[in-house]
Amino acid sequence: MLKIENLSVDIAGVQVLRDLSFELTSGTCTVLIGRNGAGKTTTLRSIMGLLPRQSGRIVLDGQDIQDRPSQDRARIGIGYAPEDRRLIGHFSIEDNILLPAIALNMPKDERESRLAKVYDFMPELVKLKSRPGGGVSGGQGKMVALGRALMVADKVLFLDEPFQGLAPALALDYARTLSRLRDDRSDLCILVTESSPKLLDSIADETLLIERGAVERRDSSAGTNRRLGTG
Repeated sequence: MLKIENLSVDIAGVQVLRDLSFELTSGTCTVLIGRNGAGKTTTLRSIMGLLPRQSGRIVLDGQDIQDRPSQDRARIGIGYAPEDRRLIGHFSIEDNILLPAIALNMPKDERESRLAKVYDFMPELVKLKSRPGGGVSGGQGKMVALGRALMVADKVLFLDEPFQGLAPALALDYARTLSRLRDDRSDLCILVTESSPKLLDSIADETLLIERGAVERRDSSAGTNRRLGTG
């Protein structure tokens, strides 16, 4: 469904991604692991059109999207929950969740239908919906960011370091939610970045390792790593 081909990105003259290539398919959860600074967040931000690329292609359902403006990535079905959540403090939690759908002028009945599905997946958000965005914990904010991304994620869902800073109980709840998403949304491909992906071992269909801006597929059975489509 989503294919990244030879994507190269530099930031302030420093090469961060180097001919990075991988594919995501519907109904699967892929985990992208790597140390801080390896390029995980840059990968997601580049695919979302938030960072300029030097070269490479981003293809969704056979169509090149690399030159489309960043707001169009949400319009064509890509949901993104950034590491820092980015909630609007004076908006209610429900308004934060609805924000991308409102920004895309989604019809009211469609917004309400999608919101109901978000609450079905994450009933804990119902209790928080009237609180201001600035009045929830960091872990609760991660759940809100996931719900917001799901409002537009028809095809692809990106989650950047979703377990970072979560208390153990909330981390388990989050992992269970991802497991249900993978099982119930066969139309959706999920890409999660993590530094320590132990909670995702039972969820991940594939694990990719990013080192120095290039991606390798982890082969746990052989105990080796294999470079993916670079150069």
